[in-house]
Amino acid sequence: MPLLKTKLELNSMATGEELEVIATDAGSARDIPAYLGMSSHSLISQSEHHGEFRFVIKCGG
Repeated sequence: MPLLKTKLELNSMATGEELEVIATDAGSARDIPAYLGMSSHSLISQSEHHGEFRFVIKCGG
């Protein structure tokens, strides 16, 4: 579900805007970077702390 919500939010954003995603689903650590690798968006940072996964993504348009 975090990946779907991330995709929907990125689709509504302007190029260059940044999105912070916070998820507790461990699969997000794999799914979100994999999706971004196939898209025009960029992963700025990724971290994990006590089961909480954070991603900062720059919208590629």
